[in-house]
Amino acid sequence: MLIELISRSRAPFPGRKFSWVALAAAAPPESSGQVSCSSSSSAGEEGEMGKAKPAPLLNPPRSPQGSVDCPNLEFEYGDADGHGAELAELYSYTEEPELSLNRRCFEEDFHTQVPDRRWLELDRAQQKAHVMHLLDGLEVVSRDRRLRVARAILYLAQGVFGDCDNEGDVLHWSRHNSFLLYQLGTFSAFLELLNMEIENSQACSSALRKPAISLADSTELRVLLSVMYLMVENIRVEQETDPPEWQTCRETFRMELSFPVHTEEPFALLLFTMVTKFCSGHAPHFPMKKVLLLLWKVLLFTLGGFEALQAMKVRRREELGLPPLPEDSIQVVRGMRAASPPACAIELVEQQQQQQKPRGHRSRRPLMKQDSLDIYNERDPFKSDEGGVDEEENDEDSGMEGELELLERDTMVPALPAQRPPMDRVSFPKGLPWAPKVRQKDIEHFLEASRNKFIGFTLGQDTETLIGLPRPIHESVKTLKQHKYVSISDVQIKNEEELEKCPMSLGEEEVQETPCEVLYRAMLYNLPQYMVSPTPQQEGRALEQGMLITVLQSMKLGIDVNRHKEIIVKSISALLLLLLKHLKLNHIYQFEYVSQHLVFANCIPLILKFFNQNIMSYITAKNSISVLDYPHCTVCDLPELTAESLEAGDNNQFCWRNLFSCINLLRILNKLTKWKHSRTMMLVVFKSAPILKRALKVKQAMMQLYVLKLLKIQTKYLGRQWRKSNMKTMSAIYQKVRHRMNDDWAYGNDIDARPWDFQAEECTLRANIEAFNSRRYDKAQESEFAPVDNCLQSVLGQRLELPHDFHYSYELWLEREVFAQPIRWEELLHCQ
Repeated sequence: MLIELISRSRAPFPGRKFSWVALAAAAPPESSGQVSCSSSSSAGEEGEMGKAKPAPLLNPPRSPQGSVDCPNLEFEYGDADGHGAELAELYSYTEEPELSLNRRCFEEDFHTQVPDRRWLELDRAQQKAHVMHLLDGLEVVSRDRRLRVARAILYLAQGVFGDCDNEGDVLHWSRHNSFLLYQLGTFSAFLELLNMEIENSQACSSALRKPAISLADSTELRVLLSVMYLMVENIRVEQETDPPEWQTCRETFRMELSFPVHTEEPFALLLFTMVTKFCSGHAPHFPMKKVLLLLWKVLLFTLGGFEALQAMKVRRREELGLPPLPEDSIQVVRGMRAASPPACAIELVEQQQQQQKPRGHRSRRPLMKQDSLDIYNERDPFKSDEGGVDEEENDEDSGMEGELELLERDTMVPALPAQRPPMDRVSFPKGLPWAPKVRQKDIEHFLEASRNKFIGFTLGQDTETLIGLPRPIHESVKTLKQHKYVSISDVQIKNEEELEKCPMSLGEEEVQETPCEVLYRAMLYNLPQYMVSPTPQQEGRALEQGMLITVLQSMKLGIDVNRHKEIIVKSISALLLLLLKHLKLNHIYQFEYVSQHLVFANCIPLILKFFNQNIMSYITAKNSISVLDYPHCTVCDLPELTAESLEAGDNNQFCWRNLFSCINLLRILNKLTKWKHSRTMMLVVFKSAPILKRALKVKQAMMQLYVLKLLKIQTKYLGRQWRKSNMKTMSAIYQKVRHRMNDDWAYGNDIDARPWDFQAEECTLRANIEAFNSRRYDKAQESEFAPVDNCLQSVLGQRLELPHDFHYSYELWLEREVFAQPIRWEELLHCQ
């Protein structure tokens, strides 16, 4: 379902068809002069988008992406963007007039209650009194009155910008008012109103009858969700100047969202249900962008961000008695440098033309220095300075491999090191960025092959007995065991196998009641619907409230639509990645359950479909109008918008949210395919290698790392010719990706590369997942091991939980179910 929304935020494959019918059906039609406000752009929120200038994202050019001289992108990956940027993305540019409406609703009521005063001039007691007055107004019967009061509260959450002089003051008072609103019970009140609006069947039926959805159809929902988002985001973000009571308030709010008291389900589950209703077409007026943003921030708040996740992982390994992590992955990735991208097709053709010159008139090609190999210093440690003859001889090689000559400088195998004078030696790198890892399975496979070769039989999973093996094998096993890595998932799988084998002797498992566990238990039985959902029938195309659209308005609208789609992709990719990482830490089979449903929902080809565009154009897109962003538009006089100012955009080197989305999607793809050979074959079948290789044009270390990981796991399936023609990419993989000691990724001789048991692998995994869910969460299955009570008195004397209203209809139930039913005593005799 969530991946389906990403799919509809991208155009179909240009110039080629996808083999899965579901993908073709999910993709929106190509824009032909009119930007479609599809369901993925939340028709109920942006509504009425009308005609607009087609954005570059919708029609990607087929020209080569970027160039080798693309500058390094100074991008710092984190849980989210800056606080102001995250608040600005909540509002669409079409919602700008509503900011002044919110202010008017607040001031009309405020000046009647507190004349000749400003909100900033009130003390805390007076502010509390007015907030309580507003909360009383939410309980009136009149729908319009409730909406005006909700808008007044939204103005408070927006930072009472009418009394502020600059953007910093607006953000400060937005946080101050958010804590005040929460302490007085505003979030609970808005949660009740949100439930009422979700169950408003009249609004749903009205939206279904309309040919197009407008902003007016989702007014109440947008106001409610905006207030809740501002409260969650402002309270979630910690600052050094926060008073101590705010920290207490933050922890209380986190517990309230994580462990619901008054309801049976966590708040995130309600938002998942809203997404399901929208995608199934039952509620096309839901403002989906705001729902997804709020869902992402709720998960980020309750489960924890990436650094919190790393700390939880370290603590969990200590509890399980496992050795500490070899390194902090976040710090390692941040310290990496971007590599120069591989040569594109045009550059390869030029190199071939140079190589095909006559031998007598051949010009010597200088070796260009590559950023990907800067770690090995300016000079090659394995070549002498008098290597000109060798280089010219190497020019005689066939020009089929555009990157083959780079191997001469990048190779790690020293050729004739004795020829190098001692004074010319250079310092070697201290080491690769990652510590190598070895699995228990790798050691077992190595010993099995060694025993078959030297002594003719095997000892199963015995990794201690080395009798009869040569001394080098002993040293190899010792090295493998030194780098052996036991993951938390390995321990969980082993414990699960023991619980399945011995359910009676081991007793009931102790499950920690973490926020992730509570969320998974609540999502479990409807989880397939949350991950897979049919395409909405209504696409929502209309003009903006019946107004004529000028050329300038059309350009503004086109930017708004594309910005809206980018924010949807950002929120979905971030929340999916966060959910997968936390579920994997909580229990591996919870992660595998969600992963399988994502795979069944065509997640892998849809992400590849997303990357099959001009990725440099997407990352550098300028789909923003800085003067219209919140909070700038609330405190500054807006200049007259012109076509030039709209096209100018900001001066940033790249779009933060788009680069953030790309990295998240690559990380999701890595998580779905890691150690899953059947899913790796999907990458091969859908020809992901050229798509991923083009993504290496983006010179950002973290994005390149996850692209190289995806290329590494499938190199064994791509054939010798591909590896021979992409030696620079192979060198980059060696430089940046973690090594597995006996991983045969570069040659394709690994036994796991055999394709015959791929289907069995997925079926076995699915059976293990079902057994885990049944054992832990399906309590009905436990009756098989429960003792049977045959005593009539104890059975009749058991206390049963009856509904609260049962005593009102007790006599009617007794008459219908007991007295009116004939007693057939002969059936009792037959049973005996």
